[in-house]
Amino acid sequence: MPHPPVELTVHSAQPYNAEPPRTALADRDLTPLEAFYHRNHAPETPSPDPARWTLRVDGMVERPATFSLGALRERFRGHTEVVTLQCAGNRRAGLAEVADLPGETPWGPGAVGTARWSGVRLADVLREVGVEAGATDVELTGADVTEEPGAPEPYAVSVPLEKALAPEVLLAWSMNGEPLPVAHGAPIRVVVPGWIGARSVKWLERVTVADRPSDGHYQAVAYRLLPADASPARGRGVPLGPIAVNADVLAPADGAEVPPGPTRVTGYALAGGDRTVVRVDVSTDDGRTWREADLDPQASRWSWRLWHAELDLPPGTTRVVARAWDSAAGVQPADPAEVWNPKGYVNNSWARVTLHAI
Repeated sequence: MPHPPVELTVHSAQPYNAEPPRTALADRDLTPLEAFYHRNHAPETPSPDPARWTLRVDGMVERPATFSLGALRERFRGHTEVVTLQCAGNRRAGLAEVADLPGETPWGPGAVGTARWSGVRLADVLREVGVEAGATDVELTGADVTEEPGAPEPYAVSVPLEKALAPEVLLAWSMNGEPLPVAHGAPIRVVVPGWIGARSVKWLERVTVADRPSDGHYQAVAYRLLPADASPARGRGVPLGPIAVNADVLAPADGAEVPPGPTRVTGYALAGGDRTVVRVDVSTDDGRTWREADLDPQASRWSWRLWHAELDLPPGTTRVVARAWDSAAGVQPADPAEVWNPKGYVNNSWARVTLHAI
């Protein structure tokens, strides 16, 4: 049965930030391009000319180099990975219900999506130029220029060299078998599996090997986890990297009316870093008792794992709760108040939807 057109919730037009309804993600290993969330930082979306685009690789390397798109395609072997990207602010609206998050985009549960990404390995490019001894980090700089720090600054973040050299990290030019859309970072974006989406830099222009993390605003200030009592303007916190174990209920929609009796409930679960999802539990009595959901086969080790459960709903209102466990025995916390922080990041508390059986 064909899926209905997807209408995104637009949180801001400049920069463009938008997400799909959670039901548009349900029962799909891959997220259609039209349903993939948009997270931008600059007022204007870059649109580099692929014919003139180049990638500069410099810093602590033996042979600094500049590559055209054609050179990347010709000189390096292509690779494909199915990867789920999740914005660090996904489900922020749930934290805003605990306490205000002034100035932060009120992301719901749709700032997550899975795609089949194709390109070349960042590791192969770094080996081509030769990494010098003493290097620890790789800075990734995009073409988008943001004024959020108070002055124009290119979007730049970094990942540890160890992660940059991992075989799953791609310089991608294709998404779900189609040319990478400009809106999602064409001609080349980085894809860093298992890490917050902010590290998967779009409109990539420069790769710089260094002996310290990037000092750019989005590495040094913005994407950091602060204590609950810290000021967003002053607190330094810790940089966000691998994503925390998370899960959500995708269908039926929150607030949906369904017939009493057997009801199929579906969702996704996701574990960051090198961890995998090993179990999803579902409850209809606010976590007093649980039943184990069925897990679908995983598209790849770097993608979400879809789950489903058949629940027998009585007439009236039922709140369905879900939680995931990962391979390190990590489990989602029960209450969003436990993970509230002044930037509204990493809401991985139990997922909840309310269903009305009538």
